[in-house]
Amino acid sequence: MTRPPLAFAIPGDIATLTGGYIYERRLLEGLRRAGHDMRHLELSANFPDPSTADMAQAVAALAELPADRPVILDGLVFGSIDTAGLARIRAPAVAMIHHPLAQETGLTPARRDHLFRTERDNLGLVRHVLVPSPHTRRILIERYAVPSGTISVVRPGTDRPRLPPRPQHPPLILSVGILHPRKGHDILIAALSRLADLDWRAVIAGNPWDRDHARALARQCRASPVADRITLAGRVSDEVLQDLYARAHVFALATHYEGHGIVFDEALVRGLPIVSCATGAVPDTVPGGAGLLVPPGDPDALAGALRRVIADPDCRHRMAMAAGAAGARLPSWQGMADRASLVLTGLFGG
Repeated sequence: MTRPPLAFAIPGDIATLTGGYIYERRLLEGLRRAGHDMRHLELSANFPDPSTADMAQAVAALAELPADRPVILDGLVFGSIDTAGLARIRAPAVAMIHHPLAQETGLTPARRDHLFRTERDNLGLVRHVLVPSPHTRRILIERYAVPSGTISVVRPGTDRPRLPPRPQHPPLILSVGILHPRKGHDILIAALSRLADLDWRAVIAGNPWDRDHARALARQCRASPVADRITLAGRVSDEVLQDLYARAHVFALATHYEGHGIVFDEALVRGLPIVSCATGAVPDTVPGGAGLLVPPGDPDALAGALRRVIADPDCRHRMAMAAGAAGARLPSWQGMADRASLVLTGLFGG
C-alpha cells in the first residue's frame, strides 16, 4: 500500500522543550523516514489562545492544503481552532491529542467549558484521532463520545541512554518537567522540606514555561529549610540532562495530571525508581513495581513515598530492577512512528 503524503500542523517552534513538542518532532521525523512526504505547517505559537489574526491565518493555511494530503493537527491547535473554520478544510483531518485541553490545570470554569465544547465539536469533523496513552483514549470515548474504532494509541518512543548509570551519594532525587503549575514542583519542594533528617540532594530541571510560577518556585526554594539541597535548574542542555539522569537515584514528579508523560519512560529506560502521583495516565505509564504513586497535591504522602525509597536501599533496588525491566520493553521513537505510519497508511494509502 502506498504511503500517503501528509501535513503536520504544529504551533510555534517545533524544538520547544516540552514532552508534547518532543513527541511531535520525533513523529514528524519518523514518518518522513518511514517514507511519507511530510509537509510541516508552523502555525502561531499563541495556540490555544490565538488572536483573531492568528486564527484566520491558521484556517487559511489549512484550507490551502489539497484534498489528497491528510493533515495531522496538534492538540493545542485542534482543541481551540474555530469549528466553522475547521469545517472549511478540504484535507482529511487527524487529531493528535495528548490530553484534552479542558483537562489543563488552573482554568476558569468558563474557559474549561469553552475548550470542552470546542474540542468535542471539532472531534466530529476528523477522520481519526492519535493519542499517546490508553488513558487519553478512555477520556475521549467516555466524555467526548468519540467512537472507539476511530482512536489509535501511539505510545511515545524512547532513546537508549547514552551514559551508563553512575549514582552518587548522597542520593540524587531528579525531577524533570516544565515549570508550570500542572507539574506540581511546588508540592515536591514542600515534600522535600519534610525530609530534612535524611541525606539527599534534589534537582528540578525544566523549561520555565510559566514565568510567574517559576519565580514563585524560586521563592519557595529560598524559604525552604532544605534550600541548600534543592537546585531549581530551569532549562538545561541535553548533555546536562543526560548527566543528571545518569547520576540520579530516584525520579520524582508531583504532577497533577499527565496525558502520558515522556519523562517517566526516560526514567524507566534508566532503571530509576519513580515517585509520582496516581493521576491521569501515570498509573498506565508507571508499572506498579517500579513506582510509588500517591494522591496528587498531597506533600505529606509524597514525602512518605520519597522517605521509603531513600531510606530503604533494598526497596530502591527492587524498584530499580522493575523499572529497568519495563524500560527494556519500551518502543524506540522510530518504532512509534512506524506504528503511526501503519495507521495512517491504512486510512489514506492508495
